[in-house]
Amino acid sequence: MGVHSLPLVLAMGALGGAVVAMQAVTQFTGSVPLWVVGTVLVAGVLTELGPVLTAITIIARVGASIAAELASMRVSEQIDALYSLGRDPVPVLIVPRVLAGLVVLPPLVILANAVGIASGWITGLIFIDGLTSADVIYGMRFYFYPFALVYSILKAMVFGITITFLSSFIGLEATGGAEGVGKTTTRAVVTTTLVLMVLDLLFIPLLKAFPKG
Repeated sequence: MGVHSLPLVLAMGALGGAVVAMQAVTQFTGSVPLWVVGTVLVAGVLTELGPVLTAITIIARVGASIAAELASMRVSEQIDALYSLGRDPVPVLIVPRVLAGLVVLPPLVILANAVGIASGWITGLIFIDGLTSADVIYGMRFYFYPFALVYSILKAMVFGITITFLSSFIGLEATGGAEGVGKTTTRAVVTTTLVLMVLDLLFIPLLKAFPKG
């Protein structure tokens, strides 16, 4: 779940950071001080792009796999076999996946944050005339405060639990043979993505409750 997802997560983080920097080129050049690019970069990556892009990547790669695997087990009556042996599928099949999501998402998000900031930094130096590393560092220091990183990690933990739990739960509800497996996988990805965006929205008041300082 973690190691095999790392290349894609890093690629998404790098592209996200580059996009933020390129947006800064079009939005801020000539109208605000150049150091604002560093502020926008670290704020955007830490609070939004890092956690959200990583979570979406995990939904597409891991969530879909979990849903398909458990749906296949359901339609092939492997889940019923567990019940017949007196085993509850929740601690056997769901709990390990949820715990894995809880453990894996935070380090993936931290790495995505680092790569995204570095990518945006380099992109800004290349495409924004007059921008220096000193400007970027000043802008980052102007915004950064400890809770921003804690906020990013909290998001990662909640997203990790949500993705793995919903994918597992929806997968276990599959019916209808091979066609049902495909429909269940699609439903798991769509539902988890929508829930993820709602949770992301609900996190905003938490960030406002802890002002800089």
